[in-house]
Amino acid sequence: MNTIYFDNAATTKIKSEVFNEMLPYLSTNYGNASSLYKIGKISKNAIEKSRKQVASLLNCEPDEIYFTSCGTESDNTALKGFAYANKNKGNHIITSKIEHPAILETCKFLETQGFDITYISVNSDGFINLKELENSIRPTTILISIMFANNEIGTIQPIKEVAKIAHKYNIIFHTDAVQAVGNCLIDVKNMQIDSLSLSGHKIHAPKGIGALYVKKDIDFISFVNGGHQENNKRAGTENVAEIVGLGKACEISQKNLNSHMQYLLKLRNYYLKCLENNFKGKYRINGSLENRLPREFECFVFKFEFF
Repeated sequence: MNTIYFDNAATTKIKSEVFNEMLPYLSTNYGNASSLYKIGKISKNAIEKSRKQVASLLNCEPDEIYFTSCGTESDNTALKGFAYANKNKGNHIITSKIEHPAILETCKFLETQGFDITYISVNSDGFINLKELENSIRPTTILISIMFANNEIGTIQPIKEVAKIAHKYNIIFHTDAVQAVGNCLIDVKNMQIDSLSLSGHKIHAPKGIGALYVKKDIDFISFVNGGHQENNKRAGTENVAEIVGLGKACEISQKNLNSHMQYLLKLRNYYLKCLENNFKGKYRINGSLENRLPREFECFVFKFEFF
């Protein structure tokens, strides 16, 4: 019996090109990247190559990329790191009610640490209200975190406009882009994004690897202490093989982005046509059909109402 898999929004299969790129770092090139001898330097060079590949996908500088274990760790590092680094400026953070638990649970924790969180609402299509966002800003607001694309209905938020509002008041803007990276064009410079979280297993890299982009000159505190890896921002021996896998996956995503998006749009339109032909008037689509990911079917969360 063949398995038909429809849950790529949850996790993806490792691409063969990614797997093959990783293999040498699980066998012959096993050196610790912090070591001074040859096989250590090979690992270090591989990490820096991957850093460039991730940076190229996002249009940022390689030294603005920090490798983590997953999107959840990236979100935690961003919110906690920025909050503690800027607590002398204020204690107020703004996010939305439909964020991933990695953001919402981190915000709940920060509330126990004396930070004040505003959770702005969304409309029936899953979009935040920019006026509500701006009206929620206080003199003590230090961070705004709004997800790029929703993990349940695929809604793409007006990221560039959110960034403009944040910068108007000298506030740091972070976005959880775990569902968006590899599925739509992201240019952190053009979109004025200060920080962005991503995860490898959403783009055909392994589980257990992620990255955090942080714009230069924005300080954040590390909450993993130990060695001096990742520019003193994340201690711990690097997972070289998975970092290499993430870099390769980002390279592939950048190369194939347009064709990938077109293919997914074709699948989506075909599915919608089938729904209309077979269940006309008996289904409802959550969210609008505009400003949403051209991701695979589950990302649109079609909810059926059979009468």
